[in-house]
Amino acid sequence: MLTAALDKPLEHGGGTLNILRNGVQYIGGGRLKMAQFRPETSLNATTVSHYESMRVRVVRQVHFSTADQRTIDLVFFVNGLPVATVELKTDFTQSLDEAINQYKHDRKPLTNGRPEPLLSFGHRALVHFAVSNDLAAMTTKLEGDKTHFLPFNIGFDSGAGNPPGADGGSATTYLWERVWEKHAWLNIIGRLMIVQTKEEWDVTTGTSVRRTSMLFPRFHQWEAVTSIVAAVKEEGVGRRYLIEHSAGSGKTNTIAWTAHGLARLHDAADKKVFDSVIVVVDRTVLDSQLQDAIRQIDGNKKIVATISPEDVRKAGAKSKSGLLAQALKNGELIIAVTVQTFPHALEEIRTDAGLKGKRFAVIADEAHSSQSGQISSKLKQVLTAEEIKEIEEGGEVDVESVLASEMTERAESENISYFAFTATPKNKTLELFGRKGPDGKPREFHLYSMKQAIEEGYILDVLKGYQSYDTALKIADRAESGDGGEVEEAAARKGLMRWVQL
Repeated sequence: MLTAALDKPLEHGGGTLNILRNGVQYIGGGRLKMAQFRPETSLNATTVSHYESMRVRVVRQVHFSTADQRTIDLVFFVNGLPVATVELKTDFTQSLDEAINQYKHDRKPLTNGRPEPLLSFGHRALVHFAVSNDLAAMTTKLEGDKTHFLPFNIGFDSGAGNPPGADGGSATTYLWERVWEKHAWLNIIGRLMIVQTKEEWDVTTGTSVRRTSMLFPRFHQWEAVTSIVAAVKEEGVGRRYLIEHSAGSGKTNTIAWTAHGLARLHDAADKKVFDSVIVVVDRTVLDSQLQDAIRQIDGNKKIVATISPEDVRKAGAKSKSGLLAQALKNGELIIAVTVQTFPHALEEIRTDAGLKGKRFAVIADEAHSSQSGQISSKLKQVLTAEEIKEIEEGGEVDVESVLASEMTERAESENISYFAFTATPKNKTLELFGRKGPDGKPREFHLYSMKQAIEEGYILDVLKGYQSYDTALKIADRAESGDGGEVEEAAARKGLMRWVQL
């Protein structure tokens, strides 16, 4: 009976992730709860007991094929449902690439046209790991030769890879000691994995195509989120955190996971740490990725409140500050504001008597800046004369500048924690949000470097296309000193294009 109730939703009802989070309907109209993820507090003894009863198992050499006797090294199960597969290789005889090729060529979701349920996208196993002694990689979608594995490594010397293992052990011990540890593993499945559907343009067919993907956090995303939440739980409210994550790091999802983790965070005494989490983002993210990610992992459609001119009009409010004050007083879990609106939020927190004693987290992403235009009087109060001039001359309103100016002008707030996400922190940002390193200089709380992003293939190395001014000058000189005669067309086109690119 249970098998029959599970088969259909596993194949057509959202798969394993949906069943674990939302349960499954069975004959008779009832709903069977398949998992209890870690509750935010210990106040409900039944919920705590259900979580403690969760079964996380690993089974070796699992037969996966419906056509033959092939097996996979390891399969992870949560309450009997398969959630991950692992192929292990030892660097003494084989490499990580061989594990990846094994998935591409011998672990396909179809065998002779017949589906392999364990390997079908989203239906059974949610993620697949290729692991050697030194390196790890993962993918959420097996599709033969087109399968794309992502590095899942700590990083070493600010670049790709992993630090050498302790006492000559494997460098990938962090997987089973940290990531696959029961509580950490259940948190990833219950709070971090996201199903994402995007409209993409297919150049081969000339049509728009809907593509669905499963997002499993990359290692630096998982580590950043868990480290931030753990630090706040230990240190309390009123501290500053600088998260330096390169372009290509997936910052928007990291911010979404962080916002959700902080919004639901309770201390050891089961008291809520923050009344609200304020996220400074741009207009497009307000409407899409941030909200979609948070709602999917929380299930509460009203968890994110947005404050923008459009929201003010919809609410019939007289001003942004009025709508902001109401959202803050209501204790909305996550309040998303633009950089233009952000100073109003801080002003409300500092001056409204109804907010006295409340505690807030402010998450700001420097990549999200607003185009110049009318600079509000509130923004002019927190920006320097140079910054205002730059914006008026066609620059952008920069989150880092606004945040830094606010922090410089005012004393540290005991009831506000600041989390600044940036790819290239300015000196001012480092001084305000950094923590003293062993050398006494301010440094980031968590780092995913540009070097690591380049080496892991997420962004291009711009220095490879570097051309000096001398080269440009030589090209210009040659063009100016030409005799006006004919030149070979291909060579001329190549020279012109190089000049345009320079």
